[in-house]
Amino acid sequence: MSTIYEMDYRVDSRDVDLFNQCRPSAVLGFLQEAATQAAVALGVAGPQIKEKYNCLWMVTRNWVELDAPLRWNDLIHVKTWHRGASGASSYRDFDLFRDGKAIGQGTSVWVMVDMDERKLFRMKNLTEFQNTDGGALNKSIKLRRPAMPETFDTRTQRVLGYSDTDINGHVNNAHYADFACDSLHLERLGEGKFVRSFQIGYVSECQAGESIFVDTAVRGDELFARGEGADGDERFDFTLKLDGLPGNI
Repeated sequence: MSTIYEMDYRVDSRDVDLFNQCRPSAVLGFLQEAATQAAVALGVAGPQIKEKYNCLWMVTRNWVELDAPLRWNDLIHVKTWHRGASGASSYRDFDLFRDGKAIGQGTSVWVMVDMDERKLFRMKNLTEFQNTDGGALNKSIKLRRPAMPETFDTRTQRVLGYSDTDINGHVNNAHYADFACDSLHLERLGEGKFVRSFQIGYVSECQAGESIFVDTAVRGDELFARGEGADGDERFDFTLKLDGLPGNI
């Protein structure tokens, strides 16, 4: 039996940038909400897996691809499902629609982490995922660590604070996209274009009060960012592709 969760999301004024395009972080935000509500429907939301399995959900990588930019006041229909449970991680897929037509897709990789030992939970023991995947809808996309430039062009520093955190006490995954896009100065590079796709990987947690360094590189319409902590440990990687605006949008 496949379990598909569907929801509508209205792009509001807080989601769009100076080009009236939905920011990558905002796209991640409503996909995260769809994933959360799908988990609630399956009985594996945060409080439920904490009580039953003593674990936390953590996303390790996100990928999104759009055919056109999402604009203010667009009503976006999101369909999401998981691909089943095997090994130490599980994929969750997304399809996005506007006015009944497909406009984008995405996928994310999730793990469950034991709250006491900080070890990964074996997904085969997650009974709620058995026979509830997307079936024929399951995408074949596999997310891997992207190839990054050998050298970066610039480095900026950012102090993380209260507004970056989420219910788990660490920096919310969507905020890393803002860190990268700010450091890449998308307000300059994005004029006349739109974000065709982006991928972000979460290497290590960040907390409020920390400072991180963001290294960036621009190679034509391919943009790269890498975050490091003050200790030199990598915290995230980010890649983004820009494309020309399609006609009649």
